[in-house]
This record gives sequence, structure tokens and C-alpha cells, in this order.
Amino acid sequence: MAAVWLSRTSRRFPPALSSSFAFYSSIFHPVSHPPKLNRSFSAPIKSLENSELWIFNCELSRKTLELSFRAPVAGISTYSGLSGGEKNDGKDGGDTSGGSKIDVSWIDLYLPKVARPYAQLARLDKPIGTWLLAWPCMWSITLASSPGDLPDIKMLTLFGCGAVLLRGAGCTINDLLDRDIDTKVERTKSRPVASGLLTPFQGLCFLGFQLLLGLGILLQLNNYSRILGASSLLLVFSYPLMKRFTFWPQAYLGLTFNWGALLGWAAVKGGLDPVVVVPLYISGVFWTLVYDTIYAHQDKEDDLKVGVKSTALRFGDSTKEWISGFGTACISSLALCGFNSDIGWPYYACLVAASGHLVWQIWTVDLSSRIDCNKKFVSNKWFGAIVFSGILLGRLSP
Repeated sequence: MAAVWLSRTSRRFPPALSSSFAFYSSIFHPVSHPPKLNRSFSAPIKSLENSELWIFNCELSRKTLELSFRAPVAGISTYSGLSGGEKNDGKDGGDTSGGSKIDVSWIDLYLPKVARPYAQLARLDKPIGTWLLAWPCMWSITLASSPGDLPDIKMLTLFGCGAVLLRGAGCTINDLLDRDIDTKVERTKSRPVASGLLTPFQGLCFLGFQLLLGLGILLQLNNYSRILGASSLLLVFSYPLMKRFTFWPQAYLGLTFNWGALLGWAAVKGGLDPVVVVPLYISGVFWTLVYDTIYAHQDKEDDLKVGVKSTALRFGDSTKEWISGFGTACISSLALCGFNSDIGWPYYACLVAASGHLVWQIWTVDLSSRIDCNKKFVSNKWFGAIVFSGILLGRLSP
């Protein structure tokens, strides 16, 4: 009965699949009745015995079946890591092995062709940068909530949207200013501006659009927060230039990416409490020095070639000792922030877990492997989530 079904089914498939099913139909026939060999193959092997002919045809059928099912998916990968490695972003991950995979993200699958370069310019398919920008905001907003109360959901939503827009604007500024460098680096030469998909003028117009949307979010905050938020643009616009002048661009990125630790508190409270927000801000800067130094090790060879600087080049073989110190300073600052804000004990329990995560990163990272550096870099979204959970539970605890 199964053989009859296979025989009927095979008619519905092209010849490549039909010959493949011959192998499976042979399972239901005695060995004394091997399937007939296709005539196109019979001439070269007439000298073989019947049993050998049957074995040959079975092997041919097996290989044909494999090829038939592999063909529709060959060369396609939906892995959304370092597609071109954008700090992966590249602040992202990807196939750095030099294989033949083609990275396909949701941008390529769902957005119209005209919108794809702009989405790629804003790194919308690489959300790790947005997470790293958003977490300090979420920490601060939650820390500013009253004991026993949930954080302001409206504020969390506004700052989440703001993180997407500001990160996209930062990437756009970076690509506009670095287009001469990006064309010389394998990982970045496929970026929209560097590759010519977008002109600098188009990139500048898109930057204005993102900043306009960001202004709409900023205007929903109090006056103190509007001034504080607008002042961060100086850091955003100047950060891409730092790697040309100093070996510490990662520290400057820390000042930029963690501005939300100040802004989130101000948006809820209408002002700043230095004994709480300054340690929180400093902890974020040290955290950035950890993850972005690991990230920078992906590009150290290319950075040397094009003449840009980074903490990865500054620290060299001493990187793990340096980032161990930064990690210790990060956790210490978070502990001081919690103490000054009189937060509950669950915060400190989560802080122990966050410390373990940093230790794991620093202890196990292979700084000579781009793939492992990216893996550890991307894992920092979980560090941010652990700290956020600690602040939330600490505020809700009696």
C-alpha cells in the first residue's frame, strides 16, 4: 500500500524528486526486484552485476533527494548578527568566518525596497545598540518611582521610542562623518552611505527627520528635561570624531550612551538628585567601557590600517585587567546608588547576579575571536535587564 502511495506521489514531483522516491519505494520491494536504472545511466555501467546496479541507483537516488530538498534554501541565511558586522550594529553579530552565507534580515523581507537603505542606516535590524542606550533610561525612571509603586509606563514608552530614534540618529551621524573610513574597512564598506546606496544629502535629510521625531518626544517632558535632553546632542554629534583624536572614544561613548540615567530621573522628578543619579551615571560609563572595549577588539586590525584609535589598541594584551577594573567600578557605583536611594534587598541580590554576568564576560571572552567578542558584546542586553529587574523589585519590596 505504501509503495502504491509513493508511486502516485512521485508523479506530482519533478524528475529529480521522482528518482529520489525510487530509493524509498525500494524499501517496500524485495531485494530480488531492484528498481530499474534510468537509461541515461545504464550504458556506462553495463558490466556491473544486477546487485551492483541496484546499489548504484539507490545511492544516486539518495543524493538526488538531498539536492532536491537543499536547493530551495541554498545560500540563504536569516541570521541577523554582524551583517557586514556593524559594530554590529557590528554593534551586532554575524558570520565572520568568511563563509558563503547571505545574511537576510527582516528589513530585506518586509520593507519596500526604497525604505531599506534608511532602515539599515538607522541599524533597525540590529537592536543591541538601542537596548544599550535604553537601559540606563529605564534604570533611572524606575529608581525615581515611589517605593511600592510601578514605574511610569508612559515615561518608559517615551524613552523607549526615544532610544530607537536617538540611536538611529547617532548611527546616521557616524556614517556620514566616517564614510571615508568605512570604505576602507571590510566590515563597514557595505553601509548605505559608504556603498553609495544613499548620498550624503539623503543621509542628512534622514537625520533631520529622526531628530524632528525625537524633538516631538522631548517636548512632552518638563522644561528641565528638555534643556537637559537637548544638551546631549553635543555629545551625540561629536562622538564619531573622538576615535580620530584619542585612544579613549569608548569613554566618550559612555558619557553619551548613559545620558538617559540623568534624563530619566529629571523627567519624573523635575530635577536631579546628585547622590543618586551621579553614581548611576558613572556606573553606566564604566559598563560602556567594558562592553565597547570588548567590541572594539573586533576591529583592531582594521583600526590600525586606517589610523583610528580605541581602548582595544590602547590596552592591548592588558585588556582583561583593565576591563576587570571597569567592571568592579561599575558594580561598586551601582551599589552606592542603591544605598543612597534606600532601595530594597532584591536590588542587591540582582546586583550579585549582574556581577556574575560581568565576570563571565571578562573571564571567557576570546579577544582574538571576532565572533566571540560580538557574542559577549551582545550579551550585555541581559546585564541591563538584570539591573533593571533589581531596581524594579527593590522598589516594589516593602
